[in-house]
Amino acid sequence: MQKILLINEKDNLIVALKDLKKGESVCWDNSSYVLSTDVPAKHKFTTHDVNVGDILYLYGLPVAKATQPIAKGAIITTQNVKHYAAEVNLDNHSYHWTPPDVSKWQDKTFKGIIRDDGRVGTANYWLIIPLVFCQNRNVLKLQEALATPLGYKQTRYDEITKNLLGCHSSDSVIHQNKLFPNIDGIRALTVNSGCGGTANDAISLCKVLAAYADHPNVAGITVFALGCEKAQVSIFDEQLKLRNPNFNKPYLFYRQQEWQNEEEMMELAIKQTFEKLAGANEVTRQAVPLSKLKLGVKCGGSDGFSGISANPTMGIVSDIIVTLGGASGLAEFPELCGAEGDMVARCQKQSDKVRFLDLMNQYEKEAKLCNASIADNPSPGNIKDGLITDAIKSIGAAKKGGHAPISAVCDYSEPMAESGLSLVCTPGNDVEAVTGQVAAGANVVIFSTGLGTPTGNPIVPVLKIATNSITANKLSSMIDFDCGPVIEGASLQEVAEDLLDLVIKTASHDYLVKSDHLEQYDFIFWKREVSL
Repeated sequence: MQKILLINEKDNLIVALKDLKKGESVCWDNSSYVLSTDVPAKHKFTTHDVNVGDILYLYGLPVAKATQPIAKGAIITTQNVKHYAAEVNLDNHSYHWTPPDVSKWQDKTFKGIIRDDGRVGTANYWLIIPLVFCQNRNVLKLQEALATPLGYKQTRYDEITKNLLGCHSSDSVIHQNKLFPNIDGIRALTVNSGCGGTANDAISLCKVLAAYADHPNVAGITVFALGCEKAQVSIFDEQLKLRNPNFNKPYLFYRQQEWQNEEEMMELAIKQTFEKLAGANEVTRQAVPLSKLKLGVKCGGSDGFSGISANPTMGIVSDIIVTLGGASGLAEFPELCGAEGDMVARCQKQSDKVRFLDLMNQYEKEAKLCNASIADNPSPGNIKDGLITDAIKSIGAAKKGGHAPISAVCDYSEPMAESGLSLVCTPGNDVEAVTGQVAAGANVVIFSTGLGTPTGNPIVPVLKIATNSITANKLSSMIDFDCGPVIEGASLQEVAEDLLDLVIKTASHDYLVKSDHLEQYDFIFWKREVSL
């Protein structure tokens, strides 16, 4: 296996694929380098002596500026470089893209859920929604009352406790015989707002909740309110109508302050929701073209291999789906800091170029009010694993979006384009970002991680993709797919085609993602305060 990687011939930084020691000699093509420091795997070292103020390149783009002299063959660190990105040119209209050959997938299908309006889901869930945080308990109690008896429970850690108490049960295996076999689950959201915040917070929350209610993966909704919250049901209904004027799914609503007895309210909610499940069960999966897929492409717990293995692999899958007429949504605007030039060049419409920069500038303005910058995005774990500046992280992160032109730029919870690649404004925060991608319409999320994360979503499958085989093997209970073979020399195209096959199986419900096995149903909406 090659010990180092020069990603682009313009680069003056080289990636260590293995742990390298000071004094060790390594070669790339006809050039050799003697390391002047230790360089752990995933970190970068210089190809020549660097002076203060010199610009460093990776992926063929500027990613850092030297703050100290750096010797040839020395590692770059947060002590000797700082974030740097090229200036953006709004007048750049020279982007050209050659779509991939998709003939082998042209006639492929997945088994999807076709709704009355023709939209296609990858699942069929009943969704329980609170309009305010003090209804989280009722939401979870309703879910528990329905999901466990109806056969939707995935984990039974209570059996461990029973065994410790000596109550050995012959029923330790979870029964999967579902009364409603065409319903994939009873899912619930919990919220941390709905009251006590600004009026805009209430509207923003209702906008996201409406997007989830309207999502094609949802068959119907049960909604709980207290009664005095800021996120009134009238606001939710208004946002639902704005989202879809023809919304016609079953919709049950309970306002707790109208009831003298909580138990009576919950008994009716259980009974009425149960009755509605029979209608939701009438939907069956049908063969639909891959053009009905809407991907969300996301990364979290990234490492120095993310931009080399998993993210480019996901980018190839994204390009294939887009070329077939499907959609893909690239989120995490703090992780596009440093990649703005490429994003602007790829926008097909001038208005989208301007809107993208406006959203980025507004994000940075709000961060500065808190004495921060979106360039502060790399976490300690990112830095430890070689993502030294935000530009290094961002340019690698942008690889998830492949090379397709950008069809639309969307703010948080706005619908992504029906086809093509969209930029979806979200934080880098894993759960806030995935929550936003699903609100934008993604029906499958593919999520790369170098360090490991269990992130999932209540209504959309989240496929976890490891950048390296060590993480894939160590965290096998939460990782669905291993891109480690790319680091060992496997073809990106071949690995991407294997990943696409798994996406199709996931969309067809022939494969259950690990986050669903773990019941990792994360939902946090972005209140628009600074979140990187």
